Parts: sequence; C-alpha cells; structure tokens
Amino acid sequence: MISLSNTIQLRAPELSDLERIFIWENDSELWHLSHTLLPFSAFAIEQYILNEQADIYEKKQARFMLSLQNKEGKEIDTVGAIDLFDFDAKNRRAGVGILVDKKSRKMGYASLALEKLIDYSFNILNLHQLYCSILSENEESLKLFKKHQFMEVGIKKEWVLLNNRWQDEYLLQLINKKSI
Repeated sequence: MISLSNTIQLRAPELSDLERIFIWENDSELWHLSHTLLPFSAFAIEQYILNEQADIYEKKQARFMLSLQNKEGKEIDTVGAIDLFDFDAKNRRAGVGILVDKKSRKMGYASLALEKLIDYSFNILNLHQLYCSILSENEESLKLFKKHQFMEVGIKKEWVLLNNRWQDEYLLQLINKKSI
C-alpha cells in the first residue's frame, strides 16, 4: 500500500513525460482500452503534450499525470495517468480512464488519483456526472470505481473481442448529487 509519507498529485503532462507516454500508448496489450489500432509516433505524442495546455472546453479532453510525491512535495516518480475524455460542457459530463504503470499497480495510486479527479471534476469543472466503461473481466477496475461510488448502470454484451474471446463491457456512472 501507499507509504504515509508519499502522496499522489495530478499534474499536466510535460515534454519530460514523452518517453513514458510513448511506451504506454504503444503497448499493444492496452490498445483495447482506447480502441487504438496503430502505434503512435514520438512526434505525435510530442504534439499531444504540447497541445495538452489547451482549454478542456476546446479539446474535449484532459490528461493528468500521476505524480508520486514525498512529504516535502518533491516528485519521486510518475506512476500513471488519468484522463477525462468526451467532455460535454452542455450536459456537464465526461468519461474517465486510468492507467497505472505495471510496476506501480496494486499500491493504491489509482484510488488516490480517482478521488482527486472526482473532486476536480465536481468542484472545479462543476460536472454533473462522470462515467467509465470497464470490461467484465477487469475486476480490479470494477472494484476501484465501485469503491468511489460509481454505479453499474448498463452492460454491453459481447462488446469487445480480446484474445479471441468476446467480453462484456459495463457502463458505470457517478452522479454529482450537489449539482443543479
């Protein structure tokens, strides 16, 4: 679990993250999560990072790096990323996706990051709801989102073909009870 002296902060991607993001985005084992079919070039990732500072209302998405920090607030490592996507300002909703580096999984970082993203989404962006889609066999992610009060609201039967097997995909939502 997480050391009490370390914490997770969400920060914008930097050019220094290029190699890490390049590796994550080109890991074909993860492509089913983002519906990716082709690898990304380093140039494309660099352009993505450079454009990441654009307004979420303009680009309809935002990526935050999961910065592991010591008690003095100094970054020790970058352990993953959490995304808002399909940002819909009119209906005040966005999708959520999380990636934690393989070496940093099962340490509680995703939970801390999701907690911070929920707070940002509801209290800064004033969103009414967040949602995510999770494959039925991804028990860890289902458990994570349910821990943070996301409710299972639907199932897409045989939605994703993965490893020559059809998998169902659950739709989960978190409604901001304080929003108008």
